[in-house]
Formats: sequence, structure tokens, C-alpha cells
Amino acid sequence: MARVHNWQIGREMPYWYAEARPKRQFAAIFDINKCIACQTCTLACKTTWTSGRGQEYMLWNNVETKPFGFYPLAWDVKALDLLGTQKWKGETYEGRTLFEAAREGERVLGFKPEPDDYAYPNVGEDDAVGRVDNGAFLQVPHAVWFFYLARICNHCTYPACLAACPRSAIYKRPEDGIVLVNQETCRGYQECVKACPYKKVFFNAEQGVSEKCVGCFPLIEQGEQPRCFQTCIGKIRNQGFISTPDQLREDNPLDYLVHIRKIALPLLPQLGLEPNVYYMPPLHAPMGFLRQMFGPRVDAAVTAYRNSREDRTLQALLALFGSTPKTIHRFKVLGDDVAGYDEKGDEIVRVPVREPVWIRPLKDPTHGGVRLNIT
Repeated sequence: MARVHNWQIGREMPYWYAEARPKRQFAAIFDINKCIACQTCTLACKTTWTSGRGQEYMLWNNVETKPFGFYPLAWDVKALDLLGTQKWKGETYEGRTLFEAAREGERVLGFKPEPDDYAYPNVGEDDAVGRVDNGAFLQVPHAVWFFYLARICNHCTYPACLAACPRSAIYKRPEDGIVLVNQETCRGYQECVKACPYKKVFFNAEQGVSEKCVGCFPLIEQGEQPRCFQTCIGKIRNQGFISTPDQLREDNPLDYLVHIRKIALPLLPQLGLEPNVYYMPPLHAPMGFLRQMFGPRVDAAVTAYRNSREDRTLQALLALFGSTPKTIHRFKVLGDDVAGYDEKGDEIVRVPVREPVWIRPLKDPTHGGVRLNIT
């Protein structure tokens, strides 16, 4: 096995292939605090990519209610339970990754979901932790909580699915790092389904091959964000390309949020895959739960998000989320506005850092009527 550097766990680790980062790496950031679980993203992906035979159960994009929602059932609970004790020392992970914990004769520690595990895509939806007793009042963090977790394929730097495939049918595109399945090479052994801890590889029994999220690469090639990003009502998503910490660019939205402000964090970094989808953690959930999901940087990330109203650059970047279907490669704060630029440096969007608020008089001076909505 080769030795590769995983910056998310702060150390080197073994992987089945030598480190070969793509020319640029597809990545995304989701703002959990703004997700309303409308499932518009799920339906957009479903109608675009998985309406065929054998794909009926596939949700390449889904939104789960944490902590009781999963698709497939208990995917994260089972993965963490298999991995065992996970210990961090500062920002360095001292436990074992899925590659280091693999059983003899296997490349990745994993499990294959049962067919019934895919039968309940909305299990646990809006189920909250705790209860409201007499005299309870609202405080943050609240005793009763849940949050929504939108998920797509993480297009990992060190994909478990790629490592486990005995046919070398899974590959990362060198031009953008999107992970794809060569269905002409695939023979349906389902080792990728077993290996992926996020369970974002699916088996098409009708076709006899594995299938997965393709990152909407036809749109990426045209300079546009994926379909689930473009249709997001809550404007929680931003897609771009991320650099490694030693090559970051301050005017790259993803580099700024992930590497400089460290407000966006990977999901379950201790698994060792270096996922490239990042999350701004929820403000109202217990820190112990969030540390397990997002690692030791979550305390600082929550504090930074809570104080974003005092940080003009951070506030400006949050305003860019969902502002354009185009991929934003660079940004710049221009007075009261923030502008986004494409790969060529052309301005593609400009929005106010703070949305203006208009308060209309309760009584309409022209018609004499009383307004019910004044803001």
C-alpha cells in the first residue's frame, strides 16, 4: 500500500493507490443552518438522473433528519461502530481509518446494507431529541433539537469505492476529481457498495452494474453548478473547486471558508477518505454530537458562524450562496456588494452583502387599506 497525506486528519495514512490529486478538485459547501428539508434537491436529482429501471430506490441526493434519520438505515451508526474507538489529539486523528482497520484479505472496512435498509428514505424525519416539559423555554442550545443533513457523493480524494473495486471500474476524473463508474468495466461485484461508508454507491439489479452521483459533470463542464444546487430553495449550497491547504487562494470562496476561516467542515473525517463536501455545522445541536460528525474543529466553526454578522467578508460569502447557477471561481467584496467571477475572470453575479429591509406603513396612504404584511 502507498502512503498518502490526508490533511483532514493531519497525518499520512495508507491507501491502495499513490497520491495523485486531480488538476482541480470538485467540492461543495452546504449551510446546514439554512436547510428546510423541502427535498427539492432530491426530486431534481431523481428526475434528472435516476428515473430508469433498476434505479427506483436510488437517491443520489437525499436529505436526512439528524440524529434519527438515515438513508440507507443507520449507515453512519454502523460505520462508526465498525471503526471502533476514534481518538483525536488536537487536529490530528490518532485512531484508525477504514483502510487501516480493514480485515485481513479486504482493502476497506465496510458493510453491505440489506435490501430493507433502502425501504425507508424518510425514516426519522422531523423526529426531535428530548421533550418539552412544563415550564420549558427556548434557549440555545435547546433541549429539543434536530437538524437536516443534505447528502450527495463526497467525490473523495481517497475514495473507498475506488480502492475496493476489483475491476478498476471506478476512477477520478483528472480534470475535476469527480468520481465515476465505468459501467462497461463494472461486473456488479458490489464491493464499492460495501466499501463506501457514506453509502452513496448503488447497485442496479436490472443492469447488473453499480451507479452513483456523477456530480452533474455535463453542467460542470459548461461552468454551471449541479442540478441539486441550482434548484435549492433555501440557498444552502455552493459548488466550486478546492485547493489543498498549502496552495489555497484567498479569493476562492471554498478555500476561504474551508481553509482560512475553517467554518466549513468535512463529514466524518476520521473515516480517512478526505471527502470534498463540507458543512457549516448547526448552531443549536450538542457539541459532543457535532464533534463526532465533523471533527475537533467544530467548536471554532460554530463560534465563527455565530459571529458572522461582525465579519464582513464572511457575511459577503454567505450572501453568494444560491445567487447564481454558474460556478463561482473567485469573489471580491466591493463596498456594500460582493461580486462573483467565473474561471475567465468575468463577473457573473453581484449581490448586496446585506439584503435591504423595506418597512411599509401599516396603512396604505393611497388606497386607505390596512396591510397585513408590512415587511
